[in-house]
Amino acid sequence: MTTHEYPAGATPPSGTPKAEVPHSRTYPAPLSGTDPAPPSAVGPLPGTAVDPFPGTGVGQLPGTAAEPDGPERKPAPRRPGRDRYLDLLRSLALLRVVAYHLFGWAWLTVLFPSMGVMFALAGSLMARSLSRPSLSVIRGRLRRLLPPFWAFGAVALTMMFAAGWNPVKDPDLGGTWGLVELFDYIVPIGAPPYPWHLGSPSGLLDDTWADQAAGVLWYLRAYLWFVVASPLLLWAFRRAPWATVLAPLALTAVVGTGLVTIPGETGNAVTDFAVYGGCWILGFAHQEGVLAKVPRYLAVSCSSLVMAFALWWASGHQGSEGWDLNDIPLADATWSFGFVVILLQYSPSWRELPGRLARWDKLVTLSNNRAVTIYLWHNMLIMATFPILDRLYDLPFMESDRATAVLDSTYNLWTFVLVWPLIGLAVLSFGWIEDIAARRSPRLWPNGSEGRRSRGRPEARGHRARA
Repeated sequence: MTTHEYPAGATPPSGTPKAEVPHSRTYPAPLSGTDPAPPSAVGPLPGTAVDPFPGTGVGQLPGTAAEPDGPERKPAPRRPGRDRYLDLLRSLALLRVVAYHLFGWAWLTVLFPSMGVMFALAGSLMARSLSRPSLSVIRGRLRRLLPPFWAFGAVALTMMFAAGWNPVKDPDLGGTWGLVELFDYIVPIGAPPYPWHLGSPSGLLDDTWADQAAGVLWYLRAYLWFVVASPLLLWAFRRAPWATVLAPLALTAVVGTGLVTIPGETGNAVTDFAVYGGCWILGFAHQEGVLAKVPRYLAVSCSSLVMAFALWWASGHQGSEGWDLNDIPLADATWSFGFVVILLQYSPSWRELPGRLARWDKLVTLSNNRAVTIYLWHNMLIMATFPILDRLYDLPFMESDRATAVLDSTYNLWTFVLVWPLIGLAVLSFGWIEDIAARRSPRLWPNGSEGRRSRGRPEARGHRARA
């Protein structure tokens, strides 16, 4: 069985985007999706020193010494403020997801396993939030996730229905069950349904556009189940940390290798949970300070062995896309696991982006504040670039074969350039819903500029100097 990022059906002149879709179908596929952080997690800007949960230490950064508390020791306390290193990782994960879905390069899944990184960062935020009552945390996570998802679903379903899709008559859904599955567009307890092909290959949009647009929604299903399971997982982690961390890898070895086959969407959901469960729980280990207690040489050495196993396994179990780890669940799970361990072991816990990275500070801030919006809309917007770029072939100077060949060879590059302004428009149009969902004042372009101006006041500079 294959999972997540699959090759598309019809292609534009030089390629088509992929959609990270966990399905037994052959597709052209999430955080990496990403975790919509709680108000306290996205509110403070770099350089501020605000503990979102006073007295709990949950807003602090890793790496400081722990204080004893009776016979037990508390998890390593953390300095207040955002961890800009983790923010940078989330931004890189989103960039990699967009690039992969556009270019479809299998080696990107090896270079940077973005979905594993996104689940690890989400798990760390979840562990931090669970210092509060579990039910209130779960409700808060759902409240922040669902409104942006509803906005996307409303647009996507309207387009599908307008194009003639009838879930009752869809042969892959069939009858009343097709209507029942539409509930997943309200609460994604399963993967929301969509038609594999809709419209005509010669139409304004490729006939796989619905598959591409809605295929990425598997990530929200996986995220929701991780959120619901987190109180139990954190309870188990605090009692048997390493057994809990390694259990998902063992489960992947069972359900991700064909040893045990679970049919349908249930099997896809279980496989997703197994493949990325280790990364989610590694986020717990990072937040609780457990990972920092492992000697770095030992963590890196063991992770390297796990990653070497992943490459060995992948070499003998390649799918139609070769080294695309999304088609090889056990390789994906073990490679992502080892990669995340190394990233979190070397976590420098930046209060601000250092050196030349500081020039990207506004984009990192914006992408973290709009991670859900970017993830939800990026694949649909990739598809939207094709009819725009196709108009270039109608220009007078494009009549020569040489000019056409040049555009053909650079088509995907121009798509990559064009998709970012479209993503910017989506951020302006729909991003403010993330603020409403988090009970913040809506902002059109939250890149931190306003916060920096306020920190320019003398009293703010003084506070920063003491941090």
